[in-house]
Amino acid sequence: MDTYTCLFGTIIACSFGSFQVLFHWASPVLSRRFCPGFSALPAKKIIEWHSRIVSTLHALVVGTFCLYILWFDKAVNVDPVWGEPLTVQLSIAITTGYLFSDLLLILHYWRDIGDCFFIMHHLSAVYAYYYVLTMGVLPYFANFRQLAELSTPFVNQRWFLEAIGYPKNSWLYVATGVAMAVAFFMVRIAVLPPYYMSMLGTIRSPVFDTLGLGPKISWLAASICLDIMNIIWMSKIARGCYKVMFVTRRAAKKCLLNGKEN
Repeated sequence: MDTYTCLFGTIIACSFGSFQVLFHWASPVLSRRFCPGFSALPAKKIIEWHSRIVSTLHALVVGTFCLYILWFDKAVNVDPVWGEPLTVQLSIAITTGYLFSDLLLILHYWRDIGDCFFIMHHLSAVYAYYYVLTMGVLPYFANFRQLAELSTPFVNQRWFLEAIGYPKNSWLYVATGVAMAVAFFMVRIAVLPPYYMSMLGTIRSPVFDTLGLGPKISWLAASICLDIMNIIWMSKIARGCYKVMFVTRRAAKKCLLNGKEN
């Protein structure tokens, strides 16, 4: 068996096991110790809480990899199709282990955290990442897709505050919601024009013909599928952010004024 295949398989297995341990053992212990409101949560939210702890850690690890590659890995940035892919493959292997772990948890706790969008997201990503791991193709674009994980800690922090009943008109809740919307837009929506411009440039170049049918289909199909979901999620986040910033605070201000009049 190829040395790199063994390496990536080992990383995927270790990543899968580590995230399972974090979900089932580490997160429950740490959450009970450091989050006073955690123990009062209903069972459904406790499961999602642990799931989001796992996704936050994964996002921080992989996000660090992505920024390093984007800023310092010249081989990947100079040749986006066949550039030296090892660092990107290491990052993708960690993510693949996480995706398998999360898929298992979603299916096992389907009544509590089941979501068809997440199933589609994970399967699309695994399908595309298969070619990155086995053939080393498109490392630049794979890393670019991974940048989306930088918004995950903000999304999860917003959910944590809501779960423990933090006041929605408080400055922290509002600031977290705005930070979530801005981060999500910057790394998932604002990057779409340059991403697809780079994709179009690659498609028009002779190197595109060297990819093979499988990588071509996985790259195009996964990109379109993931970005449709990102646009849908962005629209929901934007509506929620508007509601928190204006509707909720306006209602709170009105109640305050009515209280003073009485």
